[in-house]
Amino acid sequence: MPRFMSPLRPRYMRIPPKAADDTSTDEAVSPKQVQAPANGSDSETREEELYPETVCVSEGTFRQIRDDSLVLLSQGISHRLLRDTNGPFQIFILPEHEARARLQLALFRKENPPKEENPPIPLSFSLQPLWVLLAPTVFTLIDFTDKVNLHSAGISDASKVLKGEWFRALTAQTLHGDTRHLASNLLCGYIVMNMITFRIPLLRLAPFIAIAAAIANLCVSLTVQSDFRSLGFSSFVFAAIGCLSVIEFRLMPKETHGLLRRFAPLCGAASLAVFLGLGENADILGHAYGFVAGLFTGFIPSKKALRWGTPLAAADGIGLLFYYGLYLAAWKMAFN
Repeated sequence: MPRFMSPLRPRYMRIPPKAADDTSTDEAVSPKQVQAPANGSDSETREEELYPETVCVSEGTFRQIRDDSLVLLSQGISHRLLRDTNGPFQIFILPEHEARARLQLALFRKENPPKEENPPIPLSFSLQPLWVLLAPTVFTLIDFTDKVNLHSAGISDASKVLKGEWFRALTAQTLHGDTRHLASNLLCGYIVMNMITFRIPLLRLAPFIAIAAAIANLCVSLTVQSDFRSLGFSSFVFAAIGCLSVIEFRLMPKETHGLLRRFAPLCGAASLAVFLGLGENADILGHAYGFVAGLFTGFIPSKKALRWGTPLAAADGIGLLFYYGLYLAAWKMAFN
């Protein structure tokens, strides 16, 4: 059996020993066909000629694709390995071999069930949370100048919210009592949202997290109903914590040393929420409702997009504009 070549190479072919030696079979490949030309584009053309139409029969991590490739090699099925731009490795074969290849892979997986993997991600810092934190920062600084009275128009007053001024659930997220309040929300918010960017562009989820935080503020008003005022970006931060916990929970391998280990992200996030959510003058109900509402936003992205990581695209700017639009529309209603 030939030595396994790493799929980290963008394109290459794996030809079983029989197919390489026996020129009478359909899978035979002549030395002229596999000889590497001097021109790289000629190599691409020859490879496409050899595989004019291919189908993907397997997709997964490096280890999964390595095992599947060895299974196909053992059955004399020629194939090639590619790596998708989103991260996973894939196996492509000729259409006429698809049925036999899928059968052999199904038999192999029946005897050797694949194990899900959730490898650790190296620490990195993103600028995406700064775009999200820009909204509460700007409105709070405007409020601190005392040139415009934003408190009376935008603070979340339970009695006024129940009378129909629901927009206060959004405007209150952009106001803060003092610089310490603002700094704590910005710091905690950046840490949590930066972790979300490890899995998916934050700008895609920011509008949904803002809506979840607004729902949390509405639930507080419905619970207290009177004589209660709140403000601050903390409801958004706690919704982001809930969202992050569900994302990591969905990516935890099902086969672990113990079933409770799968719930480690949820338990850890709940403990963090309790630790950060308690304190003097803290809106405990808002933090609790924000965390619960944020749990549902973690189910919005697909699991495949979360596992392999999704690069930031120009279309994600639409999510950022929609995020800003929510607050601008709410403030417009507040001053009308």
